[in-house]
Amino acid sequence: MRQVDQNTQNLDEVLFEFIPNGNYVKVVAVDPVTNTEIILVGDRRSGKQMLQKAAVQKLEYVIAKGRKLS
Repeated sequence: MRQVDQNTQNLDEVLFEFIPNGNYVKVVAVDPVTNTEIILVGDRRSGKQMLQKAAVQKLEYVIAKGRKLS
């Protein structure tokens, strides 16, 4: 489990969907606790782990930003 500070969300579970299309992959990541969903597009050659890491970082950012606006 990761260290959590005030600016990050502890994501115990993230659901991923990878949709390949030509030279890129569309990645959908969902936090089932907050029902927050993000979508990103990455290079198909980047690899699954790198795309997952980028998706988790974006998801944490979106959740933290939503908390600040509330």
